[in-house]
Amino acid sequence: MTLPFDGGISAFFNDLAPDSVRNAIKCSDKSDIISNSYPHQERLARKVYEGQLAKLQIELVKMQAWATESGSRVAIVFEGRDAAGKGGTIKRFRENLNPRGARVVALSKPTEKEMGEWYFQRYIKHLPTSGGMTFFDRSWYNRGVVEHVFGFCKPEQREVFFNQVKDVEKMITSDGVHLFKFWLNVGREEQLRRFLGRESDPLKQWKLSWIDVEGLKKWDEYSAAIAETLERSHSDVAPWTIIRSDDKRRARLNAIRTVLHALDYTNKDPKAIGDIDTAICGGPDIWNV
Repeated sequence: MTLPFDGGISAFFNDLAPDSVRNAIKCSDKSDIISNSYPHQERLARKVYEGQLAKLQIELVKMQAWATESGSRVAIVFEGRDAAGKGGTIKRFRENLNPRGARVVALSKPTEKEMGEWYFQRYIKHLPTSGGMTFFDRSWYNRGVVEHVFGFCKPEQREVFFNQVKDVEKMITSDGVHLFKFWLNVGREEQLRRFLGRESDPLKQWKLSWIDVEGLKKWDEYSAAIAETLERSHSDVAPWTIIRSDDKRRARLNAIRTVLHALDYTNKDPKAIGDIDTAICGGPDIWNV
């Protein structure tokens, strides 16, 4: 089987990955939690996960009906390291929702025309209309992290972004949009293990990009950019929620719970929503533990 990008993921694993990362992957089973700092030793059991997810998805349907009836607008930003589980979490949010009112925005690199526009312009036009929900699979925060790490923007452009982002989000929320910002964070060992799985699976190879391959070599640069971005864009009106996503099941459940707990929708059932696991879901202070 031909591997994407000339087997760049496997080559990194064999030749460039730190010994501790490589050994942790080699010594682990598929279901193991590799990170020593993750607060749970085992993944959430599938039966437990599916039972809790079913209850949460019923609540999401209620919430969407409330949004439609009340004209409320909900925008949810998903950011995080590559392979942190953004797409899978969005999928579980939308699985039983009316897709006409719950759309995903996953923008490709800007066109030449867009590059001449105000940076936020191409994102702003995708904000939800009355009764709608928008899921941003990556967002304007590309400028804070990916563009910076790979030199796709100038330092002064990034500085303008940081000078404007809090005001932009304040305007969004003051206009009535319920804005949620999630940063999904995955450990280095688990990220590489997921990349290896994608590389060897013909049905998942499309998820890989050149950025993923090259990004493996830039773990420290990403970490510095993430830390700065979270510090400079966290605010009372648009706070970051960090979710440690080494266990995708727990990550999905807690992201959904965060949104549902925050919205006062009709026929809300707090017991069905359940408690947020604050060991893996919290503020910027837990992003790099």
